[in-house]
Amino acid sequence: MPQLRPALFAVALTVALATPAQAAVGPVITVENGRTQPVFSYADAVREHVYVESPVDSDADGRLDRVRVDIIRPKESGPGLKVPVIIDESPYYDNSGRGNEGERKVYDANGNVTKFPLYYDNFFVPRGYAVLNVDMLGTTKSDGCPDIGGKADVLGGKAVIDWLNGRAPAFRADGSPAVADWTTGKAAMIGKSYDGTLANAVAATGVRGLETIVPISAISSWYKYQRSNGVVYNYDYASWLANYIDTDPEAKCQAVRDRMDAEDGDDTGDHNAFWAERDYISGLLGDVSKVRASVFVIHTSNDLNVKPDNFSTWWQALAKRNVPRKIWVGQYQHVDPFDFEGRRDLWVDTLHRWFDHWLHGVRNGIMSEPRADVQAGPTQWITQRDWPAPFAAKLRFRPAADGSLGLKPAAKGATASFADVRMSESDMIADVGTANPGRVAFTTGPLPLSLRLSGTPTADLRVKLDQPTANLTALLVDFGDATRVDWRRGQGITTIAEEDCHGQSTAADDACYRKVVTNVANRPAEIVARGWIDVRNRDSLSAPAPLPVGTYGTVRWETLPHDYTFAKGHRLALVIAGTDGTYSSETGTGANVTVDLARSSVSVPFVLGTPLVDVPKDQSAFRGPEQLRLPEPEPEFSFF
Repeated sequence: MPQLRPALFAVALTVALATPAQAAVGPVITVENGRTQPVFSYADAVREHVYVESPVDSDADGRLDRVRVDIIRPKESGPGLKVPVIIDESPYYDNSGRGNEGERKVYDANGNVTKFPLYYDNFFVPRGYAVLNVDMLGTTKSDGCPDIGGKADVLGGKAVIDWLNGRAPAFRADGSPAVADWTTGKAAMIGKSYDGTLANAVAATGVRGLETIVPISAISSWYKYQRSNGVVYNYDYASWLANYIDTDPEAKCQAVRDRMDAEDGDDTGDHNAFWAERDYISGLLGDVSKVRASVFVIHTSNDLNVKPDNFSTWWQALAKRNVPRKIWVGQYQHVDPFDFEGRRDLWVDTLHRWFDHWLHGVRNGIMSEPRADVQAGPTQWITQRDWPAPFAAKLRFRPAADGSLGLKPAAKGATASFADVRMSESDMIADVGTANPGRVAFTTGPLPLSLRLSGTPTADLRVKLDQPTANLTALLVDFGDATRVDWRRGQGITTIAEEDCHGQSTAADDACYRKVVTNVANRPAEIVARGWIDVRNRDSLSAPAPLPVGTYGTVRWETLPHDYTFAKGHRLALVIAGTDGTYSSETGTGANVTVDLARSSVSVPFVLGTPLVDVPKDQSAFRGPEQLRLPEPEPEFSFF
């Protein structure tokens, strides 16, 4: 048996000595091979619910909002056996549901949950954990109104951690006080999408007792979720989402939604106090400098719902502060690691060891292992010391007037022009060797070696406009036939009939879930990195400055991050265009954009085993695929 921390020995000793009867028949937390063992009965577990009082009155009814907390814990837990807690706080328990199969809570006649969505309860309760499914304020059975990343969201979740540690009151349905005398006070928060976002948000308050978080496809900045450097993805999104997740009569929270519409700044796309409240890296309510919890990040580089700059900027900020951390980076769309083909068992085991280490104090070596698992292809994964790849170095590619892309600057005075019109990404990259008034494109010749991008490219353009502003799009494109993860179809996965099980089951709540397979497609091109900016916001997101008409100015911005290999023999392309109609609801400004090619470039972080001193140039213009139609990702957002 691996050595355990003294705290774990103390728990076991307390249970063993509580009473002779307990010592004779009561199970104790047991560890073998660095993992807690399933010694507690899931069927006999305590199922109960309480209402934790929060410090906010989001619906302005004169009473502090109460957060509904559904609990399942070992029958033996109590003053004699205190257990840690795993929390999945969600706004989706009575609308879209959770997981790939859209599970919702099911209640008995006493109002207690008999079916907890997902497998966390089935797997972890028998191993000596309590699992809490928390209804976010304004949703399901909690009071209040959702405010989409703001004060109610953040402080409601924080109140649950405070209750577990004796710092906030809670009540049962009959109004009697509820005391969490069965827990150690050590808690984890986990979840995908909004659920993981709440984990980030609560951790950024610095609340004591939250020992670790596992944010999956999670938001770290709501501005980045709905904006890119002043470019708006969706208008009035916050109020729309608030209405979707709130199943109460619409009139109850209409005033809150109206206020969000008035404050979100959709007319400019600029950063303001509304977004600062919803920023967990450097915000008004949360800040990464306050994070006490360890962080296990899971995200996918083709997630165009919660775009991957949400994880990369969060990850970098955590790294600067030496926060204990781990990361998985996949190539799917908005997909949970439980549904990464071929990795379900590994995921559950890794999560198990992570929670055992941080909540039970098991010394199982998980923090001594390589920090990053990275998907390199449909069925290929690599493990490395960190992410991005530690030895990635930026290589600067420069566009030329003849449509080539190389390592040398274009001739002085060389320019290229296009109009800021709304175009789909398929149109932007189709027939790249033919002039198009809505974009300019530049391609290398066949690459002499495979190039692995790991990290975040940077577009650095010198432009002039005939209007005060324009939207700019920069795309990095891989031209070459290859079988890739088809993240555009079904999020990159197809669910099959076969199931596997992780944990114990009851008639009401089984631990079995359908397996998935990875969707793949062979196409002649893939957009690898994409980034957008409103030229007004080139120097500041909150203090826009129009570019003087007819005057050149530097516009530098980061694209979304990726981890992707351009295969030997493929071509790398830079496409510069106006408004991206695939991901932005904005219309083009119509401005004419002139690019000073000699002073423009794109820097790409590559892992280079062999120095790249030059790239070939095509003898004749490379046209690329004509009338290319990449399937549009599903227009609806996937919340589960």
